[in-house]
Amino acid sequence: MTTQYNQLTLDRVQEGQPIPEFAYDVTATTVVLGAMASRDFRPMHHDKDFAVDRNGVQDIFLNTPNQAAWFERYLTDWTGPKGRLGRIQFRMKNSVFPGDTMTFKGQVEKVSTDAKGCGWADVSVNLSVGERTVTDCTARIALPTDATDNPWKRRGENWKP
Repeated sequence: MTTQYNQLTLDRVQEGQPIPEFAYDVTATTVVLGAMASRDFRPMHHDKDFAVDRNGVQDIFLNTPNQAAWFERYLTDWTGPKGRLGRIQFRMKNSVFPGDTMTFKGQVEKVSTDAKGCGWADVSVNLSVGERTVTDCTARIALPTDATDNPWKRRGENWKP
C-alpha cells in the first residue's frame, strides 16, 4: 500500500472487502525510535545484550505502543485523513525484531451507520512476519458517509465509538 491521501467514504466499503496489504522492513532504528516516542526506556527495546541475555530473545523488539502506532498508520493510510479510529484491540502473540518485514493484511468485517448518522467500518487486521502471526487486531473506524461529512467534527452525543 502506498501512502496516498484519497479519502475513503462509507459507500465505497463493503463487508468482506480486503484492505490493501502493507509491508515494512524493520530496523533497529524503527524499534528504538518507537520506544523513545512512547517514553519506554526499558532496555529490551534498545539494548541488544540485555534483550538476548536477560529476556532470552534474539534481539531488541517493538514495544506495545509502537505496534499500536503501526496498526493506526495502516488503517488511516487506507481510510484517508478523515478516517477516525473509534476503537482498537489487539493481541500480541510474538515479537517483531530488526531485520523482520512486518506485513499487515486486513479485511472489512462489518459496515454500518449509527443512530447519529456516523458511518463505521469494523475491520480485522493481521500482522505477520513471514508465515508467523505476530499480532491480531480488530478496529472500529469512523468513515465519512459522503464528501461533506467529517467524523473528526463529531463531538459529545454525535461521537459514540
